[in-house]
Amino acid sequence: MSAGSKGSSLAFGQVVIGPPGSGKTTYCHGMQEFLGRLGRKVTVVNLDPANEAVPYQCSLDIAELITLPDVMESLKLGPNGGLIYCMEYLEANFDWLQEKLAAFKGHYYLFDCPGQVELYTHHNALKNVFSQLAKWNFRLTAVHLVDSHYCTDPGKFISVLCTSLSTMLHVELPHVNVLSKMDLIEQYGKLAFNLDYYTEVLDLSYLVDHLASDPFFRTYRRLNQKLVELVEDYSLVSFVPLNVQDKESMKQVMQAVDKANGYAFGDQEHRSLEVLMSAAMGADFHFTSTLAVQEKYVQSQDQAVEEVVMDL
Repeated sequence: MSAGSKGSSLAFGQVVIGPPGSGKTTYCHGMQEFLGRLGRKVTVVNLDPANEAVPYQCSLDIAELITLPDVMESLKLGPNGGLIYCMEYLEANFDWLQEKLAAFKGHYYLFDCPGQVELYTHHNALKNVFSQLAKWNFRLTAVHLVDSHYCTDPGKFISVLCTSLSTMLHVELPHVNVLSKMDLIEQYGKLAFNLDYYTEVLDLSYLVDHLASDPFFRTYRRLNQKLVELVEDYSLVSFVPLNVQDKESMKQVMQAVDKANGYAFGDQEHRSLEVLMSAAMGADFHFTSTLAVQEKYVQSQDQAVEEVVMDL
């Protein structure tokens, strides 16, 4: 009986996508440890042929099938063309993927995907891989990571919103957008608005007005206005803030993903979660919540203003 045949059990998991440097591999490592403490049997699948050194325990690696350096050398392709070829090669070898995944039946899956944005916005190879997994009774949620430093630049944030919306429409999976590296946001610069403005994607007209104060962007006000109207018309994009080193933050992301793909954990996992969340914070967890990050950020800004006033 094949994995996709009638009567086979459901498999749950996440496909972790996003641009290069957004923290996909770090997220997979952190989520593997977090879910492992709850008692889930987690299998991490590396689908990035350019990912040579992974910090997590990798159960299945696409490097067993194909690697980016080999493709670039043999076909004389650049990194982008090589990645697309690798994904098309994976699509052409579904039998290999199905056989490898069958060895981890009953596990929860984390798919660490490549960082090339084109793979999620208009190229079909990876989308077809996700569709095939759905036919094999995988219930997956796309976790789209975006570096939180884009919040400090209104122009870049509008671009992120458009990219996130395009990805959601193209990938066609239950979707959770995540602002990663929230523990570092205070290092990126001053936010024009409160943090919830960016996570909830509130009235974006304020963002356009803020951009218009910059002479460079004033010329493109109408373009930016139409872009934010497009995002607002679909009313799909919002973000869950994430600090991988914070248990409460990881819990919020986990719950959003579980709600999206319909995963329901039992009493034992619920008790493990209560124990984990009630345990004292260790050295690896620097903040108790995203609100703590925002509060610390605001306090640092207020302190800077007070110092300026005193100097005057």
